[in-house]
Amino acid sequence: MFFQNMSMAAQQVAILYLIVAVGFIADRIGIFKQNTAKMSNDLLFYVITPTVIVQSFLNMEFNRETISSFLIAFLCMFTTLTVGILIVIPFFRKDGSNSTIYKYAVSYGNMGYMALPLCQSLLGSEGVFYCSAGVVAFNILSFVHGIWLMKKGTDSDEGFKIKSIILNPGVLSVVVGLPLFILGVDLPEIIGGAVTHIANLNTPLAMIFLGTYIANADLKSMFTQKQNYMVSILKLLVLPGVMFCIFKLIGITGTLITACMISASVPSATNTVMFSAKYGKDTGVASTVVAFCSLLSVLTIPVMIALSHV
Repeated sequence: MFFQNMSMAAQQVAILYLIVAVGFIADRIGIFKQNTAKMSNDLLFYVITPTVIVQSFLNMEFNRETISSFLIAFLCMFTTLTVGILIVIPFFRKDGSNSTIYKYAVSYGNMGYMALPLCQSLLGSEGVFYCSAGVVAFNILSFVHGIWLMKKGTDSDEGFKIKSIILNPGVLSVVVGLPLFILGVDLPEIIGGAVTHIANLNTPLAMIFLGTYIANADLKSMFTQKQNYMVSILKLLVLPGVMFCIFKLIGITGTLITACMISASVPSATNTVMFSAKYGKDTGVASTVVAFCSLLSVLTIPVMIALSHV
């Protein structure tokens, strides 16, 4: 049964990574320009991904079970991020200013462009519903601990800003979706149809954008840097392995544990590069480690998804 589940998950992941390859090729042959990539990213970040999250709330029936499952999902994913932060403490102490890049890459996974599309593709609206709880947890910790971590060793005096969390499109979409979910709102057919069409753009566009991102990394050097391997081992194997044991210990099952395992096993967040640029870190190192981890995840994610069915 384990190998059958792994085979099914591998097929779905392979389909998604074929779309990643389309983005990679499109960027390398010049179809994607810098402005095009930025527009695609903005469209995903501000419009399409929030629409997917809101739609998932509209598709769920409000009752005690779904509310408790959403809260459990939030706690599980908040715990995943916390464990990631703790696991990486003993590592990368000799890597100077780059150590914070590697630590951030282990602690924070690609929720928006990997976890949500995977949950949408494999689990449907219920998976996205649970994963959106992880988006909230990600933004809380990323904009508090993550910024503190990336600021270490710099002259930046920027402090924590609550509006950075509240005004994040992922969090705002949950804020919008929750009352619609609680009130059991049914959108008019015309509006609902438009929402569905926009939401359906999320998975292919997110995968294409990830492909363009990998195309701009230094592919020649990424396989020679031992830190990339250590980040990938911790992020793709150790962290989801630890979280699987925790999830099983507390007894979560079904779609919930699969959504939590997907969120725990996705590669490093693209925020690693964004924060590196913002706080004067080496963006080349950040881009390379994120791209390397993303490439290896095609092998590890199916295993972790199959584990969730054990």
